[in-house]
Parts: sequence; structure tokens; C-alpha cells
Amino acid sequence: MQEKYNIDFDKEITSVLYEANISIVFSTYQAGRVMVVGSLDGHKLHQIPISFKKPMGIAVEGSKLAVAGLDEVAFFSNNENIVKTINLNDKNFDTVYIQRGTYNTSSLDIHDIHFGDGVLWGVNTLFSCICTFDINYNFRPKWKPNFISRLSPEDRCHLNGMAMKEGLPKYVTALSKTDSKEGWRKDIMNTGLLMEVPSSEIILDNLAMPHSPTLINNELYLLESGSGKLLKVNVEEKSYDVIYNFGRFVRGMVHHKGLLIIGASKIRETSKSFEGLDVKKNSKNAGIIIFDLRTKTVFGELNYMSTVEEIYDVNIIEGFKKPAIINQLDDRCKEVIVFPKNVYWRKPKST
Repeated sequence: MQEKYNIDFDKEITSVLYEANISIVFSTYQAGRVMVVGSLDGHKLHQIPISFKKPMGIAVEGSKLAVAGLDEVAFFSNNENIVKTINLNDKNFDTVYIQRGTYNTSSLDIHDIHFGDGVLWGVNTLFSCICTFDINYNFRPKWKPNFISRLSPEDRCHLNGMAMKEGLPKYVTALSKTDSKEGWRKDIMNTGLLMEVPSSEIILDNLAMPHSPTLINNELYLLESGSGKLLKVNVEEKSYDVIYNFGRFVRGMVHHKGLLIIGASKIRETSKSFEGLDVKKNSKNAGIIIFDLRTKTVFGELNYMSTVEEIYDVNIIEGFKKPAIINQLDDRCKEVIVFPKNVYWRKPKST
């Protein structure tokens, strides 16, 4: 049975996506999907669900795309103009990302990921560290907070967010500075922190579930998910200003030409982890918020009425209004052969 992704959205959403020539891509681990949202005409909105096992962080750089999942990272590329050769033109796709490889991470609970310095960087939440990935190991540790005494698969501080600067991790968020197994769960509304990498210097603490640190024109922003606020951080003074209070559980953020595209999640009534959050009563739907950072106003919203409840990461694909993402669950991934300046399709075997 086909799932329904019923949405309610402001017309401004379609116009901004069309005029900016971008698509939104976000992960919903609860629904097991990466969703692509865009507009081909500035009036109608299309959404494309792609199945993944617990998708979390999404990284986009040039022609490359990566998705962190339950026990793997999937790598995609749209290097060649596959869209002209594939039998999809009736759906008006303008590019195709084909899965190129799958890296076995095992169950590291990878959160944020970013391309930088020629590799993919990931927040390894299970082992409370930042890592990279190579063929020899499930992960290669690169940094851990100085309060973490040893690498252990115990999710000690719930390291989650990572902001990059000049190709390297620069700031991270965590839900506590505890050094015991799942110690972060004890007081999630008051123990969150923002740290500098590599010094482990704590810039902010006593935060309510910080996520999604983002550098914009060398200025640092983050989402305080537990309070529903967008914060602008003064790193030198170790202080912050509240830019806006969304009053919802917000997590996942990307910047594009003065606009912030932010994910919002529904908090289930039965959720024990989020029981004491200030934003619980207003977090009835998951969706996407477009916020104008210049005027400090909400430009428009998209809200899911069904199926999608929790969003982790939000990113954009620039230059394309309707990209297709074909992963290894799609037979076409095995039927296409791509090498420089060439695309061939094998005929599927008859049954």
C-alpha cells in the first residue's frame, strides 16, 4: 500500500524554491525516508520519497551527495547527464543522483555529516567523537571532547551537530558533558553545550537540546530544539542572542542567500525522552520552515498532516528543481553503467 504524504503549505514555499532554482532534501528517520521537495512552475509543489534505513545526516557538495543511515553511509553522484538517457522524462526530473557506493559503518548512530578536506566527516554519536571513514575500518576517530575519558560505544554525551570552517570541523553541539553511558538523558533541558574544535573549549552551556550549528558569513547560529529558538552566538564573549522563537521542536538547518530552511518535528504524546520539553504542546506536526534572516520573519511553512513526524537533517540541492535520487533499493541502480562522458543502460533480464 502506497503511503500518503499529506501536506499543507504556504504558496510562498513554491515561489521561493522555483525562483532560487533549488530543491530541499531532508531526512525523516522515523518514516525511513529521504524526502526531496521542489517546484517546477512556482505554483505546484512536488515531493519525492526515497527509502532508507534510518536516514540522519545529509551532505551535499557539488555533484556529490551522502546520506548517513542506520549502519551505513550511502554515496551518490550526478556527474554525467543521466537524466537524458533514463526513462523518467515524463516526470520532468532535471538531474539524477545514482548511488555509487555504500560504506559499512555498523551501528554508530552517525548524526551530522559534511564533506571537507577531501573526505567525509561524521559525528559518531555512539562513540562520542568526530570521525572520518576509510576502507580499513568502520570509522577512524579524529577528535573527541576532552571530558570524554575514552572511546566507548555508550553515547555518553550525545554529540550531534557539527559546523565546518575551511573544510574542517570547527564547532559541535552535544546534549551534555557527561562521561557515563547515556548520561545525557538525565536533564536534557538544561545540560546542552556548544564547543570549539579542536580545543574542546565550551562556548555555551546550559542549553536546551542544541542542534544544527551553522556558520553563515563567519557568524555562528544554532537551533535550541528544546525551547524552539534560533540563536546567534557571540563566540568571543561566549554569549548569544535569541533571533526568533518558533515555539516548535526545530532541528536541521541550511542557509541559502539570506534564507534559513529549518526542519520542525512532531513530538508524540507518548514520548518519554521529550516529556519535559517547553515546545511539546506546539509541536503537533513535522514540516519545513523558511525563515528570512534579513527581516527576521517566517517566510512560509510546509507541514505534514500524516506519515512524516520527525525530521533530523535539512539540506538543499542547488541548480535543480526536481532531482531524482536512485539508491540500491531501485533496480535501475544496477542497470546503468556510467564512465566519463558515457552512460549505458543494460536491458533488464526477462523473467
